[in-house]
Amino acid sequence: MASYSEELKQSVIQKMMPPNNTPVSQLVRETGISNWTLYSWRKKALSQGVPVPGNGKNPDLWTPENQLAVIIETAALNQAELAEYCRKKGLFAEQIQQWKEGFINRSPAQPESQSSQRKKLSDEHEKDKQTIKKLERELKRKDKALAETAALLVLTKKAQEIWGEPEDD
Repeated sequence: MASYSEELKQSVIQKMMPPNNTPVSQLVRETGISNWTLYSWRKKALSQGVPVPGNGKNPDLWTPENQLAVIIETAALNQAELAEYCRKKGLFAEQIQQWKEGFINRSPAQPESQSSQRKKLSDEHEKDKQTIKKLERELKRKDKALAETAALLVLTKKAQEIWGEPEDD
């Protein structure tokens, strides 16, 4: 079992944190440390209250738990301290304020996380794509029918020019 220095461990954890947000898969390639080890380090950092986003996501896609941890950490900070904190974490004060408002305005009866909102949007997007495909197929069918009708009209006119008007019996 490999043993890693505390400095290496802290530097790798720092890379997982904002503003870098380096994905674990990339850190595995860069450092040669197994992904299980990196995930356990990240889990330990999370349990200590350090908000570490997963999978290299930008702060807007952090889990509600990570957002709440940041809100709690910044609750007692003044503007200058908040600005310094945001620089260290790769955040904006406006993001933290939005997260705070989101938690305050969230109805306890209907807690809806960002992931469920994203799922709804994804489902709607999929339905829209299906509708678009259906409409495109219908449009192609109608275009073909229109082209066929136009070709028949042209052929009818040419036939009339060649043989003249049909005689009535």
